[in-house]
Amino acid sequence: MTADDLPFDNSFAELPPAFYTRLMPTPLPAPYFVAASSRAAALAGLDPALLAQEDFVAVFSGNHVPPRSQPLSAVYSGHQFGHWAGQLGDGRAILLGQLNGPAGPMELQLKGAGLTPYSRMGDGRAVLRSSIREFLCSEAMAALGIPTTRALMLTGSHQQVVRETIETAAVATRMAPSFVRFGSFEHWHYRGKQEELRILADYVIRDFYPELQNTENPYLELLAEVTRRTARMIAHWQAVGFMHGVMNTDNMSILGITLDYGPFGFMEAFDVDHICNHTDQGGRYSYSNQVPVGHWNCYALANALLPLIQDKEAAEAALDVYVDAYGDKFDELVHAKLGLVTTQENDMRVADRALADAMFKLMHENRVDFTLFFRRLGELRVDVLDGDRAEADAPLRDLFLDRPGFDAWAVDYRARLRQEASVDAVRREAMQRVNPKYILRNYLAQTAIEKAQNGDFSEVRKLLAVLEHPFDEQPESEHYAALPPDWASHLEVSCSS
Repeated sequence: MTADDLPFDNSFAELPPAFYTRLMPTPLPAPYFVAASSRAAALAGLDPALLAQEDFVAVFSGNHVPPRSQPLSAVYSGHQFGHWAGQLGDGRAILLGQLNGPAGPMELQLKGAGLTPYSRMGDGRAVLRSSIREFLCSEAMAALGIPTTRALMLTGSHQQVVRETIETAAVATRMAPSFVRFGSFEHWHYRGKQEELRILADYVIRDFYPELQNTENPYLELLAEVTRRTARMIAHWQAVGFMHGVMNTDNMSILGITLDYGPFGFMEAFDVDHICNHTDQGGRYSYSNQVPVGHWNCYALANALLPLIQDKEAAEAALDVYVDAYGDKFDELVHAKLGLVTTQENDMRVADRALADAMFKLMHENRVDFTLFFRRLGELRVDVLDGDRAEADAPLRDLFLDRPGFDAWAVDYRARLRQEASVDAVRREAMQRVNPKYILRNYLAQTAIEKAQNGDFSEVRKLLAVLEHPFDEQPESEHYAALPPDWASHLEVSCSS
């Protein structure tokens, strides 16, 4: 198979021309292969061994367009940091089309493929630094079981790009069933284009929510289902300590999957108000604000769909599913993270989960490493004599400055485990399946980036291999699970990341 044989289709291109601009990618000088994801390739029905070949590198860097591809960039609008930003669009992304694989149709999009009519003041390019971060995090999130876009491959070039400093260009090929966003609907609503709004909604329902087509009010049911999916996705974020960084409505997927990896971060020293995006000085998208902002974004979507729904009270009722959907999923995830298999009074609802609330409070006060805490919690033994507990709990206990505080919480935790006759070995195995050992810490990404900037891509590929198995012990990769070094505290990511 050659790259010209790629059997592209493009259902989005069947929409009227107002929804996009057809254009060709801007070629990169002397593109080279950086890395590819075999798991993402399998979803699209591609042989990963082919992706490093010259003809595939040419296609996925924008230098050659296969005959069946119909490249385009989509228009959309959105609210950015809570303010209406007007028309936006794919400022540096070009959709090549769909490939039908085992997971169904997957759109392949080149991010960093050059100027489009929606670039505004941008240059249409992505840099190697941010592209590596998006490539690794997309696949890391998928391995964690979190709904997300995927990253097929990464190519680079020595072409210079100006950001805070001079960097080199790269193109990330990302995949999703669709890249339609909340802002895609807002675009037509705020322009008073109800027919285009209806066309887009009908397209999304037909291709991605066909079960809604024959309901009494498909547009209302679409809002309810997107709200439900969004709430559950954010529950996954919170449970693993992931922070998106830029939850603008143009970065919210209509499929309820994580979209657009810019200044993201995984929680390290737990701070409920942590802001991972240096640009977000007001903290709108802090860890603690992700849940209410997700709900706010669903309100923005509801406002855009209201001309189709035509029932404000029904739309408000549809939005009400957010609270329960989030609460139920987060409680389910936290239950599993704590190794609990039964439901007891006072530990299941978000507002009345005494054991978990006390745990998070203690973690926040002690700035305990989020990932290490839950991973080591699985090693805690229930039946330990009082005099032996400090030594037995040491790997976990030593994460806390307030060790007496931890000891008091551990007494309650052990009592809770005894209530359900928890067996240490069984619980440990179950907890290791849901509490990752390996996450994409900022310093790990930075190390891979710095090597790649010097022409060594081995760390990108090695880190990808580790992150594809986040729950496994991987003794040979133990150092990837360590606490971050002191220098990592100075790392910052911003909207240019």
